[in-house]
Amino acid sequence: MQNRKLKIGIVVGEVSGDTLGAQLIRRFREQGIDAEFGGIGGPQMIAEGFDSYYPMDVLSVMGIVEVLKDLKKLFAVRDGLVQRWSEQPVDVFIGIDAPDFNLRLSNSLKQKQLPIKTVQYVSPSVWAWRQGRVHGIKQSVDLVLCLLPFEKAFYERYQVAAAFVGHPLANQLPLDNPMQQARQQLNLDPQKQYIALLPGSRRGEVERLAPLVFSAAQQLHTKYPQIEFLVPAINEARKQQITQILMNYPADFTHQVKVMDNTGTESKIGRLVMGASNIIALASGTATLEAMLLHRPMVTFYKLNWLTYRIARFLVKIPYYSLPNIIAGKKVIEELIQQDATPERLAAELERLMDIEIAQIQVMQHISMHKRLLSDNTEDPVQAITQLLV
Repeated sequence: MQNRKLKIGIVVGEVSGDTLGAQLIRRFREQGIDAEFGGIGGPQMIAEGFDSYYPMDVLSVMGIVEVLKDLKKLFAVRDGLVQRWSEQPVDVFIGIDAPDFNLRLSNSLKQKQLPIKTVQYVSPSVWAWRQGRVHGIKQSVDLVLCLLPFEKAFYERYQVAAAFVGHPLANQLPLDNPMQQARQQLNLDPQKQYIALLPGSRRGEVERLAPLVFSAAQQLHTKYPQIEFLVPAINEARKQQITQILMNYPADFTHQVKVMDNTGTESKIGRLVMGASNIIALASGTATLEAMLLHRPMVTFYKLNWLTYRIARFLVKIPYYSLPNIIAGKKVIEELIQQDATPERLAAELERLMDIEIAQIQVMQHISMHKRLLSDNTEDPVQAITQLLV
């Protein structure tokens, strides 16, 4: 393995996966492993020399009904990758998150009986819903790299090879996250009160959730006109979309809303905006973990296509949707899901978090969970991957 250049295929479908992929590429290099990387990646991975055969946005589809509309395109991308790696096999394929696509791709590679090891980096939420998927994972994947400690224990019950590699953000974000430092980076007033509004990073999410969060913010604005609202836009397309939606609101409100751009390739604008804010309202997803590790009081919300939600309700096996509540095993942050996700409820929850004592209780719980994720029983992902190739 050390006498030749390793060929590593990676597929990611969103910003958080792009971040993990870029970190993984850097870790290979830091350990002196000669490797070339290709597949589907975002700007952070491309900046590390990654060869992306398709734009990352091709996989940015969420929800059962929504995916059906793009099924033909997704199949074509999957088949294109299988054909490419059949003709020029990589040593290992690493699917980072995007489990619906990546696990099917791993399965297709296995069915071709190619000499390719398969890794899923970021476990799908099999412990939460559709637990029967674990049997398909066992057939398709040689190794699962888990970000959370309870995930490895789950896989061990089913004899699936798994390594707890820790959550990179838990190490990356310090236990002390000063608000003023983030404000300085964004050129924000150190004295003002800011509320971060994060309606998601995908086009469909923003279309569905931005009106909810902006309407809630408008209600707060009528009572607290001095508060300013910060909205991160991960790229120019999202910025234009957000700006277009804001045109439906009165100018006295939108004057208090700042749409913040990404600078550079690292897609850190969401983190900076959350770090600079007193309170966060955000779509349920991986960003809730980031907000928790920044120790900011938050409320989360989500709405799916009604049919997707009806199907999902029968499949979910856990009482909570957001990672802070799942990690804590109790309700730490408020979750407004589907019919509960109204502008009135969201505005009321944000107003409740303006109470310093209530906010501080939540912050202390975030710090406690951050310390749990800093456990030193973690394995090195590069070592776990390269051991497959020995």
